[in-house]
Amino acid sequence: MTTSARGLHAHVLETLGPAIAAGEYPPGSVLRTDELAQRFEVSRSVMREAVRVLESMHLVESRRRVGVTVRPTREWNVYDPQVIRWRLAGADRPRQLRSLTVLRSAVEPVAAGLAARHATAEQCAELTECAIGLVATSRGQQLEAYLVHDIAFHRVILNASGNEMFARLGDVVAEVLAGRTHHQVMFEDPDPAAVTLHVQVAEAVREGDAARAEELTREIAVGALQELDILAP
Repeated sequence: MTTSARGLHAHVLETLGPAIAAGEYPPGSVLRTDELAQRFEVSRSVMREAVRVLESMHLVESRRRVGVTVRPTREWNVYDPQVIRWRLAGADRPRQLRSLTVLRSAVEPVAAGLAARHATAEQCAELTECAIGLVATSRGQQLEAYLVHDIAFHRVILNASGNEMFARLGDVVAEVLAGRTHHQVMFEDPDPAAVTLHVQVAEAVREGDAARAEELTREIAVGALQELDILAP
């Protein structure tokens, strides 16, 4: 695919994907590839490639002589980072954020406890570095810089758990954290108590204290849910 075609393909996806995720095309809607190609002013091959990506996310299914049908929401790959991003951009954002935050609260405390048992010296050092970065960017409305360290921190926790299923949720958690920041579901500065908890989690993991790492991470999750009650009821 040429650079030009890739740009057109991305444009189609970034327009059609969010529209489907937002319910502009309800489940059961039939989209005609030829009509879509004309609407987006792209070739049929570019349109077909975009549809294949949407099919891989289980948002649509394509059948000969029928067209492209939007699948029921329950069949979507809701763990796909791009699907998460599209859903967070729509009107259903509060419910989506809450659903994802509950998922985090179920997984991350357990992952932190496992990380305290299995983290390598390198992972402990990386976690400490992330915690230092969080403290350094937690004041002065540096939310974008804080986000970088926050995503890295939680990725290390999930990876250090030694559980490959938890590790694969790194992209999901990254999208949740990014969504909270980019859609203003955050205070101007992070909650100081949450920042302190992250530092304490890093210490607990480094010291091999699994029970404390799990307890502290659960406190972070509870705080995130309470934040949603205030900012995205």
